[in-house]
Amino acid sequence: MADEIISMNVRLEGEVQGIGFRDFAVREANHRGLKGWVRNRNDGTVEMVACGMRGDVEAFIAACVVGPRGAKVRAFNLVPTELPNTIGFTRRPSV
Repeated sequence: MADEIISMNVRLEGEVQGIGFRDFAVREANHRGLKGWVRNRNDGTVEMVACGMRGDVEAFIAACVVGPRGAKVRAFNLVPTELPNTIGFTRRPSV
């Protein structure tokens, strides 16, 4: 159902660090009114949690699979997760 609220943990692999991916994700998520966060991981991946209406979360994930200029997403993993305890969508420190 498109009006269902979902929360997804998203892990992107490929050329996704050092190209402004986190800023891109924050803009895309805020444009869609999503809650959640994005961060770089020390294994070279980008991890995100996105929460909102199913259609908005799916559109956000689709945009992130394409990514900003310079990104080359080679693989991604989606796992349903608990609703984030955040206001808006934020950039978190790398881990």
